[in-house]
Amino acid sequence: MTFAESLRFLYSLGHELKTVKWGLERIGALMAALDDPHRKGRFIHVAGTNGKGSTCAMMASALQVSGFRVGLYTSPHLVDPRERIKVDGQMISEQAWADAFEAVHLAAEMLLAREIIDAHPSFFETVTAMAFVAFAQAKVDVVVLETGLGGRLDATNLVSPELTVITPIDFDHEAFLGSSLESIAAEKAGILKAGCPAVFAEQRPEAYSVLERRALELEIPVTLSNHWLVEDLWMKKFGSRFLLSADKEIPIVCNLAGKHQIENARTAAAALDVFGISVPAISKGIELTKWPGRLERVAQNPDIILDGAHNPAGARALAEYIRQWFTRKNEPIRIIYGAMRDKAVDEVIGALFPLAQEIILTTPDQPRALNAESLLEVSDHRNMRVAATTADALRMAVESPMTTFVTGSLFLVGEARAILVPNAG
Repeated sequence: MTFAESLRFLYSLGHELKTVKWGLERIGALMAALDDPHRKGRFIHVAGTNGKGSTCAMMASALQVSGFRVGLYTSPHLVDPRERIKVDGQMISEQAWADAFEAVHLAAEMLLAREIIDAHPSFFETVTAMAFVAFAQAKVDVVVLETGLGGRLDATNLVSPELTVITPIDFDHEAFLGSSLESIAAEKAGILKAGCPAVFAEQRPEAYSVLERRALELEIPVTLSNHWLVEDLWMKKFGSRFLLSADKEIPIVCNLAGKHQIENARTAAAALDVFGISVPAISKGIELTKWPGRLERVAQNPDIILDGAHNPAGARALAEYIRQWFTRKNEPIRIIYGAMRDKAVDEVIGALFPLAQEIILTTPDQPRALNAESLLEVSDHRNMRVAATTADALRMAVESPMTTFVTGSLFLVGEARAILVPNAG
């Protein structure tokens, strides 16, 4: 089977959120049929609402610097689905992807024929199984594994990790995870396991109380990221530098923009320290980390900055960044915005739109996308225009040069990135 054929079948399974299948029975049967590739190698399992991807990328980078052969599994992708499955910082090849898909698909068809499973595994279940197969085939030493949705019933939660990490928890995917921080935190806490140490990023009190209670029930050691003090902080528009201080000192240069990346770097460093990685490797790994689509500058003079702020917490972080580096310096900005129907659009718009001189609304090329015309009724911003496509929105932005943020949906960010950085890996 070719790479293109595998993609056609995967996309025919439906969107990973719209077709989510709760429970571990199907993925468990699939893993057994594939000779349990998720039991090969070592795993660091990461859940949370915001910062998961950045934190995972930092840890994977430092592990690679430390000499490990490293697998990294994240979601969603921006442009190429192979972004989800990386070995030593590189997407797996199209052939490796196709081979992994064929192995998983054949196993699923066999299970269906024997009536062991009730339906073909979903998009996310299939790609998760493919990741386990690809990592086993590549003989990686350590896998940094990001949950897709929640944690307790997420397809990744079959592993027996050596370390679990929970990044900041906030509101998102309430239809699946519950409408309170406590219920969302309980789903994230589902990745915690007896005998496996955990690292918690700084949390809101309601979320922390749930995590703490579950950790006490399991009698597992917990390291809190705020055990490490942030000292000598120096921030610039596209990164930061600081010293983490506890029983040792870890100098950090973070080239990911935004104040929120300080906590992500601190959490990653705390986890890496628990895992036994040296201070020099932690420092170098975090400094080398790149994470596309998150306050990523893809053009200059004027700047175009991509940021997938798709939920209220992400929007608050982006708003804080804009206020710090643009509003306080009286520098006008433009926002190109598009969103999915299942997102908290009112809260995101309320945080971001008042900061912009101009808004260009557009509709990402996705079935779940919210029509841009309907967004005109959500905000009373005095200067809003509508563009039919992402490409049209970018062309409109060129008409009057101004720092432009493309945000609201990772699908929109991916479309913009494919246009602006066409040859990026």
